[in-house]
Amino acid sequence: MEATSGVEEEPKLRHVEKDVLIPKIMREKAKELCSEKVQAFTKCCQDSGILMVVKCREENAALKECLTAHYTNPAFYEECKADYLKQREAFRATGIRPNQKEQRVPTSDQLLGELASIIL
Repeated sequence: MEATSGVEEEPKLRHVEKDVLIPKIMREKAKELCSEKVQAFTKCCQDSGILMVVKCREENAALKECLTAHYTNPAFYEECKADYLKQREAFRATGIRPNQKEQRVPTSDQLLGELASIIL
């Protein structure tokens, strides 16, 4: 057996974490970082209707360029990987997924009030 030198080991990631979960975080963050280009492309598509394929090429190219710049950036991958590892660690400690923290369970009083408004 080898002795560890006190350096923390890199956490092992499963295939699904490397190829699905971390890229999902990258896509979400890249959309936020490229939000101006996303909005411009969305507006162009809404204004152009069925001709969006032809009319929105410039906006689509700018959006693709912005997103690709983030997707191919190794530092951005490492940042998203660190975010994922924090989320994974929090889930393992609490058993609550990050998206479940935001959801609120209605109280019995709220449910009774809604039921009463439906009946009346």
